[in-house]
Amino acid sequence: MQAFATLLDRLVLTPGRNGKLRLLVDYFGATPDPDRGYALAAITGDLSIASVKPAMLRGLVVERMDDVLFRYSYDYVGDLAETIALVWPTEGEDESVPRLAEVVEVLQAASRLEGPRLVEAWLDRLDASGRYALVKLVTGGLRVGVTARLAKQALARLGDKDVTEIEELWHGLEPPYEALFCWLEGRGERPVSAALAPFRPVMLAQPLAEGELHKLEPEAYAAEWKWDGVRVQAVSEGGVRRLYSRTGDDISIAFPDMLEHLNFDGAIDGELLVAREAGGIVAIAPFGDLQQRLNRKTVSGKLLTSHPAFLRAYDLLQDGAVDMRPHPFSARRARLERFIATHGSPRIDASPLVGFNDWDALAKLRADPPTDQRIHEVAEGLMLKRWDAPYVPGRPKGPWFKWKRDPHIVDAVLMYAQRGHGKRSSYYSDYTFGVWTGPSDAAELVSVGKAYFGFTDEELKELDRFVRNNTVDRFGPVRAVRAEPDHGLVLEVAFEGLSRSTRHKSGVAMRFPRISRLRWDKPPAEADRLEALETLLPQKT
Repeated sequence: MQAFATLLDRLVLTPGRNGKLRLLVDYFGATPDPDRGYALAAITGDLSIASVKPAMLRGLVVERMDDVLFRYSYDYVGDLAETIALVWPTEGEDESVPRLAEVVEVLQAASRLEGPRLVEAWLDRLDASGRYALVKLVTGGLRVGVTARLAKQALARLGDKDVTEIEELWHGLEPPYEALFCWLEGRGERPVSAALAPFRPVMLAQPLAEGELHKLEPEAYAAEWKWDGVRVQAVSEGGVRRLYSRTGDDISIAFPDMLEHLNFDGAIDGELLVAREAGGIVAIAPFGDLQQRLNRKTVSGKLLTSHPAFLRAYDLLQDGAVDMRPHPFSARRARLERFIATHGSPRIDASPLVGFNDWDALAKLRADPPTDQRIHEVAEGLMLKRWDAPYVPGRPKGPWFKWKRDPHIVDAVLMYAQRGHGKRSSYYSDYTFGVWTGPSDAAELVSVGKAYFGFTDEELKELDRFVRNNTVDRFGPVRAVRAEPDHGLVLEVAFEGLSRSTRHKSGVAMRFPRISRLRWDKPPAEADRLEALETLLPQKT
């Protein structure tokens, strides 16, 4: 348990992605089974302990201290585990600290009556660091700046493997992953995934840089609209149906209506939308409608009816037993159209290709999309895809480009938050955000603007909760929020213009910025870079 506590402390205090990666590799390499497997499960969010809930832990604390004092402390600290670790009254720590595996296995076998008392006994024996780690472990959501993918990248580095191998195996593995570590350390065979309908690592697009378009050959590329939805992977195999996010999270539970329509054996890459079909015409709703369906553990029948999920497919990764990824996009696209026609569903269609003869004609379409099917309202821009490109995980340069329609939209990362005024005085509602600059392996955020409107009251509550749970420092009334490539919150920011500024480290200042939507689905590493904003600056004369 102590080694796990030390790991969490160091991860919290280590800001850079590479530093966190080294800590994980060292921990996995030095820690024995099954402790390291349970730690991995906790980090990736795959550890379930049903016998203890946060409310039970708060109940334990107020048995030992004044309830009002605890609530004031919790409000100030903003993190339950940290608060309990600091305020828990003890007379001195016990040297007989339990192993991580002991804690997990005993709690998994315990009832909800037994669980809290077991935790209470361990809290009495642990130091502050151990108490923090214990509470984080049992409540889930470590919030130490490590994503599931970064943990998998650490495993890949430990075993000198390709991370895509681990991602494709992952959904067939269970904690404490002893067979996985055996393979990574060269002591056993590669595990055979027993999971049906597994996730396949996604292919991503490069932003189309200014002036780059006319270096490309029009006949080498297909064009399609870039839809304003959420990237998903719909997989059905052997009767098992799953819907994955772009990072491999299983989001099936939130979209049962979509699962009902996966009447095929294969894997589709596409965009999840809210859409309604009438008279053979599919009308896609704005992103705000889809947002009503996101981040829900349960969904009501009313919402299923009023906001029906829809899949606009743009690639076929698996057709029955055939892996389509090595094939060129032209072959995948033709097969996708036949696949959808064969397994027809009113909730799935193929993203239509956009015909064009040259880049100038395509640029006109991008600037003024057609009004039929509301394309002008729901298309963010265009995607360009090489006809001869295979489906390659990651972000290879050249095969796919995204050419956004509106240059005055930027994906930024939340950096600082401050309490608002009036009815929002009890919430952190004023947000400073930034974009990445510097080399890719040592990128840093520089602030480019501040906004305090553009979101609903419900979104404000979510934002306030995120700020409190991810505060890393305080500067008077301002909280610094954890903002790293693998951990943070991406804000889509709309603004009216950009000017040069000597007051900001970034060198730019936004005019009338507002938060147009919250990108809970997007990793911070994929937020925009300063260079993208600099292309919008007026030319120096």
